[in-house]
Amino acid sequence: MRDIKSLTLEELKNEIQQMGEASFRAKQMYQWTHQKLARGFEEMSNLPLSLRQKCAANYDFTALRQVRMQQSAIDGTRKYLFALGDGKLVESVFMRYKHGNSVCISSQVGCRMGCAFCASTIGGLERNLTASEMLDQVYAITLLTGERVSNVVVMGCGEPLDNYDNLLRFLMLLNDENGLHISQRSITVSTCGLVPQMRRLAEEGLQITLALSLHGATDEKRRRLMPIANQYTLAELMEACAFYFEKTGRRITFEYALVGGVNDGDTDVQALLELIKDLNCHVNLIPVNPVKERNFMQPEAPYIAAFKNKLEKNGINVTIRREMGRDIDGACGQLRKRQMDSETKQQPVTGYGKNGRSR
Repeated sequence: MRDIKSLTLEELKNEIQQMGEASFRAKQMYQWTHQKLARGFEEMSNLPLSLRQKCAANYDFTALRQVRMQQSAIDGTRKYLFALGDGKLVESVFMRYKHGNSVCISSQVGCRMGCAFCASTIGGLERNLTASEMLDQVYAITLLTGERVSNVVVMGCGEPLDNYDNLLRFLMLLNDENGLHISQRSITVSTCGLVPQMRRLAEEGLQITLALSLHGATDEKRRRLMPIANQYTLAELMEACAFYFEKTGRRITFEYALVGGVNDGDTDVQALLELIKDLNCHVNLIPVNPVKERNFMQPEAPYIAAFKNKLEKNGINVTIRREMGRDIDGACGQLRKRQMDSETKQQPVTGYGKNGRSR
């Protein structure tokens, strides 16, 4: 059946009219879906019962179910494990900042990119998420927390640009003035470096932030950490980044996971400076989250500070990512893998009441 939550308002109008209903019913249904965040057709109380029943019989309505939630005792970060309609699991994270609430969502079930320090890729890619499955991570967290989300980061499990068409539809719906209307400038999409898709994204006329997972400043070092580096060189990547800035005017964010003894030395920072010196960019240093299936560890604090200071002294805009949720399986894929490995995956999942509270 067709997924009604992934339809644009115009597409929904066409569907409603084909059912012999007045087109204004589409606007009402769209508002229930994307503004009031209904969890099913039965909640759409100002629509005729006959229309709701017809829609329930002919369309899927995506509504993720909470399997588990962990809340950090350190900073209040919440990590959610959601079940999709087919029972597969994805992770999402809710973070509070002074500038507003941010949600980090997943774009795939698993991942096929194989980055060496990431738990998301353990077990490979199972499938892409639909636009509505990405959207509903934001919607479900909004209901569960009772708080508005102002920033969305597509940086959870999966490679967003490996799910390009669904990602574009998700961005369009999230930004729609008839929905949550989250500004494109408040949306960040991460990629490990799929060059053709980066160039395609630059041509879409969007104002989102593109974050490139760099993690190594030489081809040799990057190939050790990221298999995608065997397909695209750093020279190709930097050209794609410059093209993205040229087309959008949006500076690139470079995500650089600091791995102790691997990419945190003086030669690494010097290579990074040489690589990005001519680009309008921001560097986000990420002390790597230890993952028990991997052998990588976080550098000691003085090494992190020295790396940051050398970049700053050379005119690079740089921050160290605030560590959110370290005490609750903070790295992508950890909570999902733990759940899949544990016997508790046989326990029933929870749904939502009418006010979005778990039951």
